[in-house]
Amino acid sequence: MPNIMWTWQQAAAVGAVIAAVFGVLRLRDAAPRVRPFLREAALIIWLYGLWQLVGSMTGSGDYRAVTRGQRIWDLERDVHLPSEHTLQGWVLPHPLLVQAANLYYATMHFTVLIVFLVWLFTRHREVYGRWRTVLALLTAACLLIQFLPVAPPRMIPGTGMADTAVQYGQSVYGGIGGFQPDQLSAMPSVHVGWAVLVAVAVCAVTRSRWRYLAVLHAAVTVFVVVVTGNHFWADGIVACALLLLALVVEHFGRRLARRVATRRKGLPNSGHAVPSLVDAA
Repeated sequence: MPNIMWTWQQAAAVGAVIAAVFGVLRLRDAAPRVRPFLREAALIIWLYGLWQLVGSMTGSGDYRAVTRGQRIWDLERDVHLPSEHTLQGWVLPHPLLVQAANLYYATMHFTVLIVFLVWLFTRHREVYGRWRTVLALLTAACLLIQFLPVAPPRMIPGTGMADTAVQYGQSVYGGIGGFQPDQLSAMPSVHVGWAVLVAVAVCAVTRSRWRYLAVLHAAVTVFVVVVTGNHFWADGIVACALLLLALVVEHFGRRLARRVATRRKGLPNSGHAVPSLVDAA
């Protein structure tokens, strides 16, 4: 499967160009409606580049990654989590479903996140900054953990898990276009973390019936990362725990910033609670 994602160097360069355009427009006080979009685009692209950079530094080929993956597999069996092998076994006899899962894994991860950020920025800008901060905190936490390489289930001997993407020639793990995503960053699952974040944010921001599409995307993502052999259940569970932590940190950080700003202005603190992220409308 052709891979069109940027390397971290390309992301850094594109982000720098956008930031430069933003700087010029700001100096000239031009295009006030365009400048915020350019600023956020540069920030998100640089965040993506950081994710790619860390992925390239997480020790590809480290045999300890397989050992860690085996320990996760054994722990899941000890606590009686459903077997990823069983779920994959239900799907493998259906080639079209398997290929659809591979395609979803390869393409929807970034696509849905970008659509979500653009929608949030253009339609609900008053809460965009909060959710962008949560995204940054979640991604940073995942990257820190991924410095300890962990192999995915499809690379663990004895699990019986198939590499469905390789079977159908749909693998994104190769040196196509100078980009090689790290296969040993299974823990935690950024796929699941981002998908659940999108679902939580959309449900918090809007009451439209379309919000259930975000929930469906999260559910499909969990299903897809498991049946393709790319993640353990535990990878998604840890990602969700990190998302909860990011929400808490952002909430209390925002409250602290509000109090500091109030004191600097010399105004008495009103005592009113700052609305929670999940209460934002």
